[in-house]
Amino acid sequence: MKNCILLLFAVVTAFTSQAQESKNEGTPKTEKLFYVEFGGANVLFGANYDTRFKKGTRTGLGARVGVGYTIIDDETLDNNGYYTYNTRSIMTVPVGLNYVFGKSNSPHMFEAGAGATFLSKKASLYSYDDVAEPKKGNVIGHFSFMYRRIPVDGGFSWRIGFTPIINTDGQIFPSGAIGLGYAFH
Repeated sequence: MKNCILLLFAVVTAFTSQAQESKNEGTPKTEKLFYVEFGGANVLFGANYDTRFKKGTRTGLGARVGVGYTIIDDETLDNNGYYTYNTRSIMTVPVGLNYVFGKSNSPHMFEAGAGATFLSKKASLYSYDDVAEPKKGNVIGHFSFMYRRIPVDGGFSWRIGFTPIINTDGQIFPSGAIGLGYAFH
């Protein structure tokens, strides 16, 4: 948990210093997007920040970081051979790289990306096998293949797409996501 918070702090500090650089030079240098997302890398829902690395462009290589929340039903086998079920809440911290394709003067874009989601507690999320005991871990992987609708001058934005999840056993699960947010320079 402490490592997740430190990682989030480091990423936010890096993005903030990049934004300060842009403000000091007087012209917008990066496309930024703040959005809430349902599904996908956040598992249930969360808030995310996305930016491009190349100054002065809306497309190209960039990164995302977020903080989310999910609820899981966990089963454990006790000493008497009985299963107990517990509902737990888990904080999620998705971090990833993405590439945005499209024309800089068009609101229609496509995102392809990959990353990892850090979990505040060890958990077994997603599993095909009900017989074997799934591995519990603090990290799951994710991909993103998203359509983005971002106005050229910024403002209300949305995204929707396919976001496969990779669990701690290496199994891939189809998933989707929808995000609503605000784009700015």
